Amino acid sequence: MDSTASTPQTPPTPEVPLAVSDQQNTALLDDTLTFLTASTPLNSGPQGRTEVERWAAVLAASERPGLAKIKQELNQLSELLADPKSPAHDIAEILASLGAETAKVAEDAGGDYSGPLTNLSKQLLKAGNSLSK
Repeated sequence: MDSTASTPQTPPTPEVPLAVSDQQNTALLDDTLTFLTASTPLNSGPQGRTEVERWAAVLAASERPGLAKIKQELNQLSELLADPKSPAHDIAEILASLGAETAKVAEDAGGDYSGPLTNLSKQLLKAGNSLSK
């Protein structure tokens, strides 16, 4: 490798926590649900990674307890989606686990988030099931 070639850099994590409004949270939920219901999991790698990155940024800024496992699994999912040779079974397992964790968060969610989070949980489980076949 040429030592003068630029090395790809990971974008720095913002020093200032990301502020996310209720309207932005709702839009992200809506976008993700639309993506999951409209696309086939087998050809959703690049778009899926974009959704995962959006969620990871929002959750990283959240001070809500109980999100550590979801954050970890989103990172794993992003890595799997980045590699086109990732086994569908591995992706299915993470989607199923994310679905279960999202259901737990939905139970504790207040306001208008419980319904959409429950729907997201179901869609994640459905996507995982379709990949595991």
